[in-house]
Amino acid sequence: MVRVVRLGSPRTRREGLRLGTVRRPPRGVRKSDYARRNYYDVWLPELAPSQKRVSWALSQPWTDKRWTRYVRDYRREMKTPAAERLLELLARLSHHADFSVGCYCEDEKRCHRSILRRLLAEHGARLS
Repeated sequence: MVRVVRLGSPRTRREGLRLGTVRRPPRGVRKSDYARRNYYDVWLPELAPSQKRVSWALSQPWTDKRWTRYVRDYRREMKTPAAERLLELLARLSHHADFSVGCYCEDEKRCHRSILRRLLAEHGARLS
């Protein structure tokens, strides 16, 4: 089963391996401390929004119109063959193993991980 989490938050029981679907590692944290401090066990930037998309998202406060554009553009980025293969892999693995995917954003409603949750569901993932 796959869980969608905020990186750096306490791990839940049976969460399994934590995948960081972020563009950059956490600032000010040694690589050897990423897992111990509950950021992630494996970095998977291939499922993060592009740097261009992240910069655009952080450039102004969210509005419904900007969010709609962000969703459309991130979904387009996730249509590449490499991203599609990863989504399919994670969806299939979710039926055999427990793991989580996540990002640093405080509010999941305005974070790519909410879109990633839907993408995984569309690929048949078992979500908690």
